[in-house]
Amino acid sequence: MAFLSVAAALAALSTSVAAQEAPPKRTELRVCQDPNNLPFSNTKGEGIENRIAEVFGKALNLPVTYYSFPQRLAFVRNTLRYKLPGQDYPCDIIIGVPVGFDEGVSVTKPYYRSTYALVFPRGKGLDDVTTVDAFLALGPEKLRSLRIGVYDRSPAGEWLSRHQLLENGVPYQMMNADPQQYPGEIIEKDLAQGKLDAAIVWGPIAGYFAQRVKSPQLVVLPLKSEPGLKLDYQMAMGVRFGEREWKQQVEGLIESRQAEIETILKAYGVPMVDASYRAPKN
Repeated sequence: MAFLSVAAALAALSTSVAAQEAPPKRTELRVCQDPNNLPFSNTKGEGIENRIAEVFGKALNLPVTYYSFPQRLAFVRNTLRYKLPGQDYPCDIIIGVPVGFDEGVSVTKPYYRSTYALVFPRGKGLDDVTTVDAFLALGPEKLRSLRIGVYDRSPAGEWLSRHQLLENGVPYQMMNADPQQYPGEIIEKDLAQGKLDAAIVWGPIAGYFAQRVKSPQLVVLPLKSEPGLKLDYQMAMGVRFGEREWKQQVEGLIESRQAEIETILKAYGVPMVDASYRAPKN
């Protein structure tokens, strides 16, 4: 998630507390977002989180506004917790936060679970692969020939290592200083253009950009967590510590608008799973 990279966020779990604050009277729904982080958000309002924010704004009868900052290091400090003397906070909610990530954020109940996924093109020698097990069952010679793109500091590298494929990995820098960089480039550019044979990325990125690439057709296979290697995560929202009433209100919106949220997630191709890796029933 140039993004509150999910892998970076998941690797930095901690806890913190803050004093209770009186809930403000809201005149707008102020959302913290990354300006260039599809499928999650962008300044054009085209992302999953933008769509969910609009659902919440309508439910609250409030206009939606955004405060944008690249979701690299110190995103929370520069958005949700940023406050100059005599000024208000610029935004009040982060729409996408991993459950368990408490670094300056009070995390709500989850609203979906996804997992890392293997993505590869049809028509390039892997057409018989319909499951992850079938992929791993390819002969050693075939597997050794594959170039598999992964972001550094993500569980994808550990998955490759577990399955004796580490030398096949093509590393991509997660924390890129280029403001035009976005997480789907690994799929939309390099995988689609044949520079890679496969890629392993966070599920929403895999599903969205696999849909967006029209040629070649891309296959998305969700990965399962393994002992000592977690690949699936629940995603929630984040508010400031101490804003108990606001957090409860957000959780009420998650519950009451769950059907609309799931419709949005499906439209973006997000591979959603439950704890047993079953896709939710329609």
